[in-house]
Amino acid sequence: MTDAATLTATMQQLGRDAVAAQRVLAAASGEQRNRALQAMAAALRAHQPEILAANQRDMSAAAGLGRAGLDRLQLDAARVEAMARGVEEIAALADPIGTVTAEWTRPNGLRFQRVRVPLGVIGIIFESRPNVTCDAGALCLKSANAAILRGGSESHNSSVAIHDCLVAGLRAAGLPDACIQLVPTTDRAAVGHMLAGMTEFIDVIVPRGGKSLIARVKQEARVPVIGHLEGICHVYVDRAANLEMARSIVLNAKLRRTGVCGAAETLLVDAAAQRTHLAPLVRELLDAGCEVRGDAATCAVDTRVKTATEADWHTEYLDAIIAVKLVAGVDGAIAHIARYGSDHTESIVTDDAAAAERFLSRVDSAIVLHNASTQFADGGEFGMGAEIGISTDRFHARGPVGVEQLTSYKYVVRGSGQVRP
Repeated sequence: MTDAATLTATMQQLGRDAVAAQRVLAAASGEQRNRALQAMAAALRAHQPEILAANQRDMSAAAGLGRAGLDRLQLDAARVEAMARGVEEIAALADPIGTVTAEWTRPNGLRFQRVRVPLGVIGIIFESRPNVTCDAGALCLKSANAAILRGGSESHNSSVAIHDCLVAGLRAAGLPDACIQLVPTTDRAAVGHMLAGMTEFIDVIVPRGGKSLIARVKQEARVPVIGHLEGICHVYVDRAANLEMARSIVLNAKLRRTGVCGAAETLLVDAAAQRTHLAPLVRELLDAGCEVRGDAATCAVDTRVKTATEADWHTEYLDAIIAVKLVAGVDGAIAHIARYGSDHTESIVTDDAAAAERFLSRVDSAIVLHNASTQFADGGEFGMGAEIGISTDRFHARGPVGVEQLTSYKYVVRGSGQVRP
């Protein structure tokens, strides 16, 4: 525990350094930022043993974290390589800064342009996901934003090892270390400073973590927040769904990685497909080791099904548990999602184009899919290289928060002596 005065001084210095570094970043070329990103990817690969050793220390100390939490925390060679590839993919993206998104000329001869600019200093608060250190740092750098990262105490050793690689990349490109800073303490009071005590330095907060963290951020933050509260994602299997496709999508959506926010938490099945689709899907989930909590029709399928309560339709399990319910066609699915969903990600499985279009147009979530797994709710899968999170907000950013979503814009107006009458 850091004493209050020392912590305040530390956080204020982080803020001052971030503001100064962001000014340098804003003037840096896209080529210089890309050189830093390429050097970061190389450093991640070169220091993989140190990263994995640090992660092992975190894993050993987090035995009580639970299966989903341990999965989010764990790194292996493949995940480190995925981080490095993600950084390279971010480097390969078009530079958003300075992009003219619209331009026009008024009758008086004034020429207007709307131009992308960085948000400024971004504070990212996250839990038990060490890869966010890399994703968030790289995305902020690409978009010429300075980043102040505060990872969870469970992943602190891993985050420090990854951050060292990011700093090595900054130095290789001649950019200030403070472009990407990691809060050096696990003291929870540091979060409070970022939310309400650094408004002169931090322009926006991006939280990534559990429901309690997101709720705290939204309640206490005195700067704008980009984030989502939870991911109660649905797969709806329509009467016109191909059964084999539905099996594949449902199993992947639920079980590929149960601890990610895009994991399906509720399966909705068209009542018209009860005889053909419900039992095979439920038994496939049960046989794969997934606990099923269902309505009366679902419970009748197999004695292993547990009776669902009202709370189950509201729950983000982040575990091998799924709620299953029969609904009255696509409109029943839309109504259920509107009542219980969290505006995150929903999928319809059907060969009926009209039903698919009705679902895609009427479901008001950040991501809606047709004949695809909800686990594609990921910036990398969208071609963004990586993402800081999935935003369920309706203002500024919605869906995967990537490079473009970390920019704002300004208006550049060119005249030839005009004055307003």
